Amino acid sequence: MADGLLERLARGPVVCAEGYLFELERRGYLQAGAFVPEVVLDHPEVVAQLHRDFVHAGSDVVEAFTYYGHREKMRIVGKEHLLEALNTQALEIAKEVAAGSRALFAGDICNTNLFENGEASKRTVRSMFEEQVGWAAAAGVDYVIAETFSHLGEALIALDVVKQAGLPAVVTITVHQAPRTRDGFELDDACRRLEAAGADVVGLNCGRGPATMLPLLGAIREAVSGHVAALPVPYRTHESQPTFQSLRDSGDGVVPGGMPFPTALEPFMCNRYEIAEFALAAREIGIDYLGLCCGAGPHHIRSLAEALGRTPPASKYSPDMSKHAYFGTDESLKGENVEFAKEL
Repeated sequence: MADGLLERLARGPVVCAEGYLFELERRGYLQAGAFVPEVVLDHPEVVAQLHRDFVHAGSDVVEAFTYYGHREKMRIVGKEHLLEALNTQALEIAKEVAAGSRALFAGDICNTNLFENGEASKRTVRSMFEEQVGWAAAAGVDYVIAETFSHLGEALIALDVVKQAGLPAVVTITVHQAPRTRDGFELDDACRRLEAAGADVVGLNCGRGPATMLPLLGAIREAVSGHVAALPVPYRTHESQPTFQSLRDSGDGVVPGGMPFPTALEPFMCNRYEIAEFALAAREIGIDYLGLCCGAGPHHIRSLAEALGRTPPASKYSPDMSKHAYFGTDESLKGENVEFAKEL
């Protein structure tokens, strides 16, 4: 039997590529706004190729693209009747790609946007998780990712459903501008409670970029005894604008409403070297489940994997400027090109 998540973590860091929503929106197969993964049904071959691209770049995980594929999101776009079809198709696509590589096969659930501190809301949320986790378990996932929770209460319900299904769970919280959950828990305390409730990996994902997520990770690492996850968005967030939703364009006002999120974030994008620096810094404080969320491309994942000492298949094509016509160092390129390079 192949190694599962915990066996992989026992040997070293696990790299997990997320961010399918943004990447497929950029490629023209998903609508920004609702961000419902209808592409799973409309263009399954595109989803399969993105899975392959991320594995090729160094992801140890193929995550079924069921993020925002829950009953509430499907209702909003008038396609609730396609809920099961979308989930089972996404799981089948991911399973096939994982089977063709050494990658882990993960299910995925996320925030429902319906959670409130009341029994009716909690029952609704639980039933939505039970649907998706049930389909994931039937598909034979290695584990379930439960992600982008703003409320600890909702994360705990998601975790309980995953554990009831007998599956390992990675549970991550999204941090907004205030460095705590929306139901008032400090991040280290929230992660401690999730671990005590049975989560196999706890931590943070989405929302914040490397610069504003990294300072939060040390306290979490100290608070828990098990594995810790960090999957930031690849954007240059900073102290006064700590989330990619809070970033503001200081340019000429071309961005509608002056709000770059979610379709005009390109000027804030981290380069691959900044992602490598984040991976090294996070690893140094003991983070062992690493990846990127919304906005990540395969080149980011390759850089992250290489920073951890990996040589994924995509490393065959890692940059080598020595052969560049004008900036290269190869002696065969010398001559008039050296002078021309000074003009560039």
